[in-house]
Amino acid sequence: MIELGKIQSLKIKKIGPIGALLNSEDDNYGDVLLTADQLPEGLDIGEHIEVFIYKDTNDELTATIQKPKLEVGEIGYLKVVDITKVGAFLDWGLKKDLLLPYREQKEELMKGESYLVGVYIDKSDRICATMRVSDVLSSDSPYQRNDKAEGMIYDIKDAMGVFVAIDKKYHGLIPKRELHKDYSLGDIVEVRVINVREDGKLDLSLREKAYLQMDIDAEMILEKLKYLDGVLYLNDNSSADDIKLQLNISKKAFKRAVGTLLKSGKIEFTDDGIKLKEENA
Repeated sequence: MIELGKIQSLKIKKIGPIGALLNSEDDNYGDVLLTADQLPEGLDIGEHIEVFIYKDTNDELTATIQKPKLEVGEIGYLKVVDITKVGAFLDWGLKKDLLLPYREQKEELMKGESYLVGVYIDKSDRICATMRVSDVLSSDSPYQRNDKAEGMIYDIKDAMGVFVAIDKKYHGLIPKRELHKDYSLGDIVEVRVINVREDGKLDLSLREKAYLQMDIDAEMILEKLKYLDGVLYLNDNSSADDIKLQLNISKKAFKRAVGTLLKSGKIEFTDDGIKLKEENA
């Protein structure tokens, strides 16, 4: 089935002077035109080509080999190229700019500035942008517990945590308890799925599984000790805030990593902290 607003592989059905007619394998949708100037040389009837489907200025379905910056269902930053009576137009990588209607704007926009938007299909079957990006995201992700993923931060709520769009299109949340430093809107983060909720939304962590993260944290503490001439004024009695300020990890993670270093004989306790053993200095 041909999907509006998506990149897809379609079969070349006919080729003529004005271009090629494309269709999906099941042939259950009207043919879509790929104009001659867009048709790469050497392709023949029956072969497949990857195209993006959108509507032209006549509101007709058309294909292009150009790739948009965002597909329907994705979010990202796009630049305002014009502001008109019907809304703002955004550069999304195609000749025809993307409309951000006034009703979908959450603030006054400035030409030349970039804003976080999502792409959706409106009630008139047009591809449009919205600043209500959470409404665009899907909860039907392929990810499972402990899978790794990349996402973009699109909202921050102090009481809950950091909201992340995984692959630019799936709902994700880094709970407040998993945060150990400040983040900004638009930041790209590498995350691990720690829970898939009943509604399909993902709970995320910025850290590895405990047994893997323990070695990473231990190595970081060793490097910190070397930088500080072998002494770090933190121990089991230090507050969680002090540990976070100096090492950007939780007290629990600190204790696990220190335990690893003690067992391996790389550090020793002092009266008010930990010390790198001379042979490891």
